[in-house]
Amino acid sequence: MTLRLAIVGRPNVGKSTLFNRLAGKRLAIVDDTPGVTRDWREAEGHLFDHELTLIDTAGLEESFDGSIEARMRAQTEEALARADVILFLIDGRAGLTPMDEHFAQLLRKTKKPVILGVNKCEAANAAMAGLAEAYTLGFGEPIPMSAAHGEGLHDLYQALQPHFPPLPTPLPDGEREGPLCGAGEGAIDEIEGDLDFELSADEDDPEKPIKIAIVGRPNAGKSTLLNAFLEDNRVMTGPEAGLTRDAIAVDWVYQTRKFKLVDTAGLRKKARVSGAIEKMSVEDTLRAIRLAQIVIFMVDANVMMEKQDLQIADHILNEGRVMVIAVNKWDEIKNKKEALEELQYKLETGMAQVRGVPVVPISALHGRHLGKLMDTALRTYETWNARVPTGKLNRWLSGMEQKNPAPLVSGRPNRLKYIAQINTRPPTFALWISQPKELPDNYRRYITNGLRESFNLPGIPIRLMVRTSKNPYEHKKKKT
Repeated sequence: MTLRLAIVGRPNVGKSTLFNRLAGKRLAIVDDTPGVTRDWREAEGHLFDHELTLIDTAGLEESFDGSIEARMRAQTEEALARADVILFLIDGRAGLTPMDEHFAQLLRKTKKPVILGVNKCEAANAAMAGLAEAYTLGFGEPIPMSAAHGEGLHDLYQALQPHFPPLPTPLPDGEREGPLCGAGEGAIDEIEGDLDFELSADEDDPEKPIKIAIVGRPNAGKSTLLNAFLEDNRVMTGPEAGLTRDAIAVDWVYQTRKFKLVDTAGLRKKARVSGAIEKMSVEDTLRAIRLAQIVIFMVDANVMMEKQDLQIADHILNEGRVMVIAVNKWDEIKNKKEALEELQYKLETGMAQVRGVPVVPISALHGRHLGKLMDTALRTYETWNARVPTGKLNRWLSGMEQKNPAPLVSGRPNRLKYIAQINTRPPTFALWISQPKELPDNYRRYITNGLRESFNLPGIPIRLMVRTSKNPYEHKKKKT
């Protein structure tokens, strides 16, 4: 069991910067614009010899209506309810503000331990006034900190000492495991963060969660779907497009199987992406796609598979991910048969390179057909992991060549010599041929489509690598 530490404060005091430093990874989007963080998020971190569960929160706003700020506040209050200790950050350079004082009163009502941190104290003179004013909040001695430079973490460690769970029995000298100090004493690594689920050799381990990224255009219902899966208001939703900024990863169990769901920011046309924050959000989404195993591609049933949708789908398939198309807001469609026929036509003409991509109409808002969506995703995932025996492949290849030989090269046959599956996730095949550079694209498609149809690999990307056997006499010829 680890200590759960929630980092709270008004907007732009450096909460996400400190969160990233303690996690040792660039997880949360950081920008000088106030209110960048909207949903709370968790990550594992270290502070010297102790592990922490870190909770980054949205900036506290004094708002109780139905606005975005009010929903951000509700998200923060939910995070506070899950914390063991609260780290309340204020800006030392700006000094104590009425908003700081207001939320200090809110934190007292939680009846949880509160540690006061005064951030941006790297320039001691500039922050001296704010540090002195912090005493008036009544949370004890404030800790001068600089999240950007990693200063004040030793004092934070001392303040958390009474709240840490007991450490396990220490190992003998030279056998200590794990880092003694997290990112607090060093630079933050440029790695993927809680999205760094690299596809490794132990992916078949049932204890390893399957990673699912939920992607699509803005306002397609991605966050609503995540909440529906979890049966909880875990992330903010609303009619406004572009509410989600950070990619939020959440653990989930479906039918005893572990998953990690990742809600992502909406992807707009590249020409319409503006501002540093949206660019960072898009990068987060693209990274989530790259590191997921399954991608649930959300499309709006009212405007489905337009040009931007097809571009997103093409990117998912090029990354080699499992893709399941969830047609959301299906309950709003009156002529469902006509809508499905139109969708299938758009898929056949716009995504001819991958046939049979599964499509599941759903209503995330009303929780309809979510089980069917997950069952379809898992079936496709099994296909993505399929392996075809080499002997069976080569008997098949011989039949394909007899039926339709490759075009001649300078009047000579371009023989298909051998084929083998060299990888899964996605299924990847190597084809050895006499003249690989002379093999036309339409013949590659002939082989790829044949693999898909003959070995029951519908709806997933297939990679075909064309190679040639080395000529053992070529080196000798060059010498002579």
